[in-house]
Amino acid sequence: MLRGCPSLVGGRPAKPLNNIDQIDWLQFKTWIYNKYSDTWAVSIYCYAKKYSYLLSNVGNIENLPSTIKNNVTKSLIILSKFLGIHQQFKQRLLDYGVKLHRQDSFTSFLRILNTNSNNNDILKWLQDVKPILNDSENIFLRFCLYSGLRKSEAIISFNRIIELYNKGLLNEYYDNDLNCLLHFKYPKDFIRKTKNCFISFISEELLKQIRNSKPVSYDAISRRLYRNNAKCRINELRDYFGTYLLQHGILEAEINLCQGRIPPSIFIKHYWSPKLSELRDRIFKALKDLEQSINN
Repeated sequence: MLRGCPSLVGGRPAKPLNNIDQIDWLQFKTWIYNKYSDTWAVSIYCYAKKYSYLLSNVGNIENLPSTIKNNVTKSLIILSKFLGIHQQFKQRLLDYGVKLHRQDSFTSFLRILNTNSNNNDILKWLQDVKPILNDSENIFLRFCLYSGLRKSEAIISFNRIIELYNKGLLNEYYDNDLNCLLHFKYPKDFIRKTKNCFISFISEELLKQIRNSKPVSYDAISRRLYRNNAKCRINELRDYFGTYLLQHGILEAEINLCQGRIPPSIFIKHYWSPKLSELRDRIFKALKDLEQSINN
């Protein structure tokens, strides 16, 4: 429980804490798991607990490594909301000039340059790691390539297909008419403030392979690759999916839809209504050509 707090709002302190020992971490953990996906909740909890001292030392956030600064700041913002001190913490961030880093155009160019050189051999990487991984893990990599999902989303989706199939409930997740996984039915796992996924077109053949697989985990895959001196390049499969579809006639707005992005365009938000069955057919045609190139 919170100790030594002179004023509470909804069971949480109404002003900044001078002592981080007053934070009820178990209550905070329950709170974030009810609001965010499990994978993001884990990160929030770890960063918030480790760096909670920065609530009263905001200026030191700027000294954090750039690789974690954004996630630490976001986690502390969430912690401040839980504690009922969001406005005070937000003002302190402004006072110290602490801002969330947003990728500039030059950084974006470097990412494109790096991705361009790496993606040239991503399909070769798939073939190279095939003997290293088990059958279920290899099917998982193909699922990542053909769905364009983020790593964490793909693991949740892959394992959920297996779970629901074993319970005889797969039709709740997979639309047989559209050949489509309905991620939006599970908002806790797939719908977030910035990173979402709504649907994925998956062939019946790939679905059959997944449902007959065993559950997978990222840790097991990465350990197996590490032991065999192979890089883990799962995240690059999402990049390749988007680039490949764009090169094969799928519109950017359609790729955005498949990858969980709805741009802030009035037309896209209010007027654009693609026929999903036609979009499915065009995506399946493009992916069929990709599968042939992998098998050749």
